[in-house]
Order: sequence, then structure tokens, then C-alpha cells
Amino acid sequence: MSIILASGSPRRRELLEMLGLAFEVRPARGGENPPEHAGPEETVLVLSEAKASEVAEHSGPENVIVAADTIVWLDGRLLGKPHSEAEAAQMLRALSGREHEVWTGVTVLGCGRALRGAERTLVRFRALSDEEIAAYIATGEPMDKAGAYGAQGYASLFVEGITGDFFNVMGLPLCRLGKMLAEVGVKLL
Repeated sequence: MSIILASGSPRRRELLEMLGLAFEVRPARGGENPPEHAGPEETVLVLSEAKASEVAEHSGPENVIVAADTIVWLDGRLLGKPHSEAEAAQMLRALSGREHEVWTGVTVLGCGRALRGAERTLVRFRALSDEEIAAYIATGEPMDKAGAYGAQGYASLFVEGITGDFFNVMGLPLCRLGKMLAEVGVKLL
């Protein structure tokens, strides 16, 4: 049995390596187009399932596929990865001094089973100045991350509190994933 991570995310790769898992990376090529008029939970479940299914089409039945999708949800709208520095600044200004939700959908395909689940974590930012936002964007860190920030990097300076799974904010809720992997026969401990 081989584990395949259906994601090109360096953070997801680091998290699986931290668990000591042997795996290969095969990012899904499909776009991250969220379903229209869907809430955060449905959005991440649909997107993670699409990634897992795409990679499974080119994999043998002996493989375990792990796919995930993470979004930031604020005021009833999705904040995905910014397409420009201006959009990143707009997102960070919206998050400044506020609490928001981070949702990750996880799909695990293996042993003839399809498991999916969603994790929600609340993150509270302190108030950010325009200078801090500009300096953070200049690091390049926010450009490939949902909501334009990475809580494990420079943006850790902005996070006043987290309620829920910290690793969910990094893109892979490890407690939930561990349970799902155990259900398809992958033991982590």
C-alpha cells in the first residue's frame, strides 16, 4: 500500500513528513473552482473530493489517496489564494482585528472506501497597520495561501488566538486525518 498526497502544498508535505509517513506527491491538476452558492463546509468537501478523484483515476487500487482543500471564510464569503498583491492587501485589511473561520476539507480514498470530512478552526487577528500589511506582502509569503496568510510564518505575529486544530490552519487537520487513515488501515502510531 502506497500513500499519495494529491497536493503540491509544501505545508501539507511538511505535516505528513512530521508524522513519519512514506508517501509520494502527485498534485491534482484541476483548478480550485468552488461550487457557486455553497457554504464553507460544502465548498472544501467538494474541492478535496475532486482532487482525490482526479489523482485516483491514474492510481492503482492498492494506493491510499489523501487530498485536502483549505479556505478562509469571513462575513459569508470565501477568501481563497490572492491573485495579486493588491488583493492580498485587501484580504489582510478585512481580517485585521477580527475573528474568521478556516475550513479544510479532507478526502481519503483507500481499501475500497471513500472518506471525507471537514474541519473548522477559528482564528483571531490583532489590528494590523497598513505598514505591517505592506511589509508582510513584501515577504511574498501570503501569495500562495488561502486568506493571504500563513499562521506558521511571519503572520504568526498577527494571530491573537486560535480555537480548534492549529494544523487545520496550516492546511491539514492532523487529528481528523489520523482517524481517517486508521480507517483504511494506515497506522501512524
